[in-house]
Amino acid sequence: MSHSTFQRILASAVLFAFAAAAPALWPRGAPRHSGAQTASPASAEIPPSDTIQADELAKELSSKDKPIIVCVAPRFLYDGAHIPGALFHGPGSTTGGLTELRHWAQAVARDRAIVLYCGCCPIPRCPNVRPALAELREMGFTHLKVLWLPKDFHTDWIEKGYPVEKGP
Repeated sequence: MSHSTFQRILASAVLFAFAAAAPALWPRGAPRHSGAQTASPASAEIPPSDTIQADELAKELSSKDKPIIVCVAPRFLYDGAHIPGALFHGPGSTTGGLTELRHWAQAVARDRAIVLYCGCCPIPRCPNVRPALAELREMGFTHLKVLWLPKDFHTDWIEKGYPVEKGP
């Protein structure tokens, strides 16, 4: 088995283990952190108007008006591979991650385009994106999108050949 095949298998196993555990991290309907008044339950739908598809975002990466991309996944996923230029402010399911996100966002113009993503698991079960989205909405951000990753970051971004960076 080649080294890259082993890495893909290991990454898939880690993602699978995290995805399997993610729903148990927060009971359905439980608040994601103590500071949010409107944290959405894990089962809440993200309207299509609040999403951006991977191919659309990949095209925007080379534009001069590209959005700020924020990863709200666990740190090990960001370090393994992330969208070029993405900032790490997560995980969105933790008080610490949301505090870091809030602290960073204080200096950002409220009309700045921001794309949030996680990719730990299928987006309907993701424990990180919705709390981060709710937090930024509460702060008054008006141009927010969520990268639509129906399965996970590896399947819906990396395997499709979109650009990545590795490491912190």
